[in-house]
Amino acid sequence: MTTNTYDAVIVGAGPNGLTAAARLARAGRRVLVIEAAPTIGGGSRTLPFGKGSPPFGKDALYDPCAAVHPFGVSSPAFEELQLDQFGLTWLHPEIPLAHPLDDGSAATLYRRADSSYDPSATAHGRMWHSMIGYMSADWDKWRRLALTGVAESARTHPAQFARFGLFAALPVTEAVLGFRSPKTRALLMGLAAHAGGRLTSFGTTGVALALAGAAEAKGMPVAQGGSQSIVDALANVITQAGGEIETGRTVSVLSELPPSAAVLLDVTPSQAASIMGTKAPRWRHGVAAWKLDLVLSGPMPWTAPECRRAGTVHLGGAWRDISRAESQTVRGLTPENPFVIVAQPSLIDESRAPAGHHVIWAYRHVPNGYDAPDATVGIERQFDRFAPGWRDLVVHRQVTTALDYSRYNLSYIGGDIAGGAMTLKQTIARPRLAFDPYRTRQDGVWLCSQSTAPGPGVHGMCGWHAAGSVLKNT
Repeated sequence: MTTNTYDAVIVGAGPNGLTAAARLARAGRRVLVIEAAPTIGGGSRTLPFGKGSPPFGKDALYDPCAAVHPFGVSSPAFEELQLDQFGLTWLHPEIPLAHPLDDGSAATLYRRADSSYDPSATAHGRMWHSMIGYMSADWDKWRRLALTGVAESARTHPAQFARFGLFAALPVTEAVLGFRSPKTRALLMGLAAHAGGRLTSFGTTGVALALAGAAEAKGMPVAQGGSQSIVDALANVITQAGGEIETGRTVSVLSELPPSAAVLLDVTPSQAASIMGTKAPRWRHGVAAWKLDLVLSGPMPWTAPECRRAGTVHLGGAWRDISRAESQTVRGLTPENPFVIVAQPSLIDESRAPAGHHVIWAYRHVPNGYDAPDATVGIERQFDRFAPGWRDLVVHRQVTTALDYSRYNLSYIGGDIAGGAMTLKQTIARPRLAFDPYRTRQDGVWLCSQSTAPGPGVHGMCGWHAAGSVLKNT
């Protein structure tokens, strides 16, 4: 009889793999985490700017992937693991989110806990409360619905799920018509565009509602010192509970792993099938990310004053323009005026850049596998539109293409950083429609990546739920 060396082996040390390992280690299980890259982190790393950036070098830091964490600060998993006691500190900007328009004004979203929050001024009217305000007012309850799979949410919270679903199932292009304000329409459209897909599709309103509810309730903070702080805190939980972490080791097949009662794979469904030696599932990868990181000699010169105080800025203009740009991208085009998500972590975290300087994180969507340089021009064009004069402040810049992302993380197929297209089907059935979508059909193997429910984001809940299934079944 074979004696198990470990109770669980986790392949992949991204936020979900580490969260799964942390939960199992805390429960007294013997765990081993194996990561192919030299360092842990996956989509939650922080790195110094490249060698071509003197005099800064290690003095300017950037997050290659995730930078702002509305679901991280709301995560029941991170809360249960008490990551604040293991080195994680959330920093909140004065304004969580701003969305500038061409007239020099900007739509804003405030956190309820902030002194600037005024329901009559910032809640965008009765319709906003009907769709979002009621969730943010009772977010401790609603966050558990937002960060659980569709099947499980419908089973355990039927009334809540039904109320949320009334609006969530709509195409966001239809939902925004319930608002008169061009600012509110643009704000919601930008939130929905995070998913990367046609905004005329059913279910896209749900993305906007969940993000808006989280941001209004808990904010859109950054992690002090960079997103690496999140995974470092998770690693501290694991090692203090007796778990082990091994980096620089690629796993191709299950037979390469030490004996264990459970294997958890923090990879895409197709990669999991390859490791298990089973037939690859039907799983569609979505649009890719394309990123521009900047070191500036001063703050970004936004035309709209609100953007100068916002941790996150959405660039794209009016709601119809955003919808058109995202639809073109899905069709394989690269629109000249793309939707761009911008983060300004150095506004509230002095550790990110030398004194007097700032770092800017900006990304757009491009077709999967895209590698032509014109994608960067689109980001720059939106900067010219909403922050004229920014070019004069650039000290250093670096670009991450879609193919760079696929090399950076083996699970980012073609630059898809979401672990699979966020279509209605792949949101409901992620990766399949089941109360326990984490347990594979191969005995003793679980999937714990963002390709499972509730989907992408540095919140660890995919790994948390997968670990819960392991604890229940082994």
